[in-house]
Amino acid sequence: MSAPRGPAIAPAGTRHTAEHGAEYVVPLRWDGRPDGEVAEMGSYLRSLTRLLDVTVVDGSGEEDFARHARAWRGTGARHVRPQPWPGRNGKVAGVVTGVLASRHELVVVADDDVRYGPAELRAVLGALAAADAVRPQNVFSPAPWHARWDTARSLVNRAFGADYPGTIAVRRSTFEAMGGYDGDVLFENLQMLRTVEAAGGRVVAASGVYVRRLPPTARHFAGQRVRQAYDDFAQPWRLAVEASWLPLLALAAVRGRGRAAVGLGALTAVAVAEVGRRRHGGRAHYPPTAALWAPLWAAERAVCVWAAIGARARGGVRYAGGRVPHAAKPAVPAGVGRVSGAAAPGSSARPATAG
Repeated sequence: MSAPRGPAIAPAGTRHTAEHGAEYVVPLRWDGRPDGEVAEMGSYLRSLTRLLDVTVVDGSGEEDFARHARAWRGTGARHVRPQPWPGRNGKVAGVVTGVLASRHELVVVADDDVRYGPAELRAVLGALAAADAVRPQNVFSPAPWHARWDTARSLVNRAFGADYPGTIAVRRSTFEAMGGYDGDVLFENLQMLRTVEAAGGRVVAASGVYVRRLPPTARHFAGQRVRQAYDDFAQPWRLAVEASWLPLLALAAVRGRGRAAVGLGALTAVAVAEVGRRRHGGRAHYPPTAALWAPLWAAERAVCVWAAIGARARGGVRYAGGRVPHAAKPAVPAGVGRVSGAAAPGSSARPATAG
């Protein structure tokens, strides 16, 4: 697909005007969030609207939606409801609504815990000038113990290619042409990227662009262990490798080599993570101790991948009160979900509050 040059965003400290030609979309569902978090999001939205147009697609319950509308009034962000979209993953409905209702060609989609600065926005939008989708690198800040644990996963991903962040920049024309993407998957950002590629689009991994991400609570982190392992079903080669770790360790233990196997596995995990830390200028963003968490992550994954296999046998991993059987699917553009006005640009995404 053709990729014309994209416009620059406004310099920091200046008021955004439409000529800067980019949109920021935040799909979220916040039920019962503390007032402090709602206020912090409002401050972030206000900082964004000085740089580009912003749309929050809010799937929260009625009372929380109204509370958010009051709190974010005056930020300059557009606050809308998600439009119906097939599938069990509600985030996909939010993304599809936001992208197709965007007022601009260049769209940055970001989870509610992602925090861009002006430099990162410019870098991602600059990369999008020669691509149809761009995935930068998220980095936790602050980094409590569980964020450092999860950072090991990112480093391993970087060692073998690129990580999957909580933010993707995409061209609205590409997204509309491919018909959105499948909403009946768990690993929805991978599904989006696969669909872009299946439609003939170019995906760029901007692993040298580091975008801040707020860490989850320790409780939320613990609840994500099996769900993250379930994503391996979207990458069968990875599933096979990680599912082999526990049986190989058990076999080594039976042969009296368990301690040596654990030591070799730990050293290998650290070495692989260190490769990821050093790629694309990562040493400036990850401390020297970051790779040392990799053995803990590998031990967790060796167990959780089997829990994920068990969940698959029971019909899928638990999500939003039900089960989702598919981590991701083979991408089929222009038909995975019909554009058909579900959230056509400028049509059905109704502002609840504005500027």
